[in-house]
Amino acid sequence: DQRQHLELTRDIAAKFNHDFDAPGFFPLPEALTEGPGARIMSLRDGSAKMSKSDPSDNSRLNLMDDADTISQKIRKARTDPDPLPETLEELKDRPEALNLIGIYAALAERTAADVLAEFTGQGFGQSFKPMLADLAVAKFGAISGEMRRLMSQPDEIDAILAAGAEKAREAAAPTLAEVKKIVGFWGA
Repeated sequence: DQRQHLELTRDIAAKFNHDFDAPGFFPLPEALTEGPGARIMSLRDGSAKMSKSDPSDNSRLNLMDDADTISQKIRKARTDPDPLPETLEELKDRPEALNLIGIYAALAERTAADVLAEFTGQGFGQSFKPMLADLAVAKFGAISGEMRRLMSQPDEIDAILAAGAEKAREAAAPTLAEVKKIVGFWGA
């Protein structure tokens, strides 16, 4: 979802480097979208990207979802009646099945082929969806718990943000000073 921001940053860096004859001063950022979790699709439509703007809350896993909600959304995720095949090639016309395999692979830090090897021949309801739900709860449970804790303590959030802003200012100061020199600001 951040690709447009990355492209804008890249354009600004390239323009600065060119306009001020400072080749390579600002590195040109590259996207880091790789691996099985690079593109997660909707739980309701395996051909549409998972998105918080989707009107159906059941189409996505939210970081604030509790364990029961995560499990329920996984159990209700759209699939088909066929058992899981042996190869990824056999999933090419089964977007919902491929999506759930991809989600499992990303959460388990395994390849989709490894996941298929474990669940070949099984239906989704037997063990796959329950195991995926357990895995998702294990991965997201701590995150949602910490988010709820922080949301109940706004002063702590403010302190964390202030400390982060100070750290960012300190890290950016040498670069900002160099930029001022390059563009010719007085007193830089």
